[in-house]
Amino acid sequence: MVDFALLALFLPTAFLISITPGMCMTLSLTLGLTIGIRKTFWMMWGELIGVGLVAVCAAIGVATIMLEFPNFFTAFKWVGGAYLCWLGIQMWRSRGRMAISLDNTQSKEVSRTGLALQGFVTAIANPKGWAFFVTLLPPFLDTSKPLAQQLIALIVVLLTIEFLCLCLYAGGGRSMRHFLEKSGNVKAMNRVAGTLMVGVGIWLATG
Repeated sequence: MVDFALLALFLPTAFLISITPGMCMTLSLTLGLTIGIRKTFWMMWGELIGVGLVAVCAAIGVATIMLEFPNFFTAFKWVGGAYLCWLGIQMWRSRGRMAISLDNTQSKEVSRTGLALQGFVTAIANPKGWAFFVTLLPPFLDTSKPLAQQLIALIVVLLTIEFLCLCLYAGGGRSMRHFLEKSGNVKAMNRVAGTLMVGVGIWLATG
């Protein structure tokens, strides 16, 4: 059985964690600005899989082992961060599949797999996320009851809240696009989005 008192305490904790601006939320905002909410869903699925994997590993103690070998994270972070920076530079120059078309024609098709991979890498390559889940989940687990059911319940709650927050940020990006479109300056929109994307890349690499 799940301890509903602990679950009730977990709800506001998970919401505050998810709604706070971070790499994944900024990425959702950026993609909402450039490719729209519908296509951003693919990034969200990858990010949610990554967050769920990190949470499970943290709960079973794998995260503690992983944090003892930071070289893996360092390499993974720099590769992922460099890729996001490259995408941001392309967007800033109004090039690439992520950029808004200068002639206002139908945007180029963006790889769904690529978007999902961006979300997954951003979630997995964040060592602060691993460290945070190591300290977050144990207090909400009652060792006198079956841990599997409790863990499933907590992760479902966490991923649901995370998804809703990602949608809010993507919606904010879409609203930002409508605001910027009033000026008719597509290059400005691409540069705002590109700057945000480069920021996420640097954040991922150096965080």
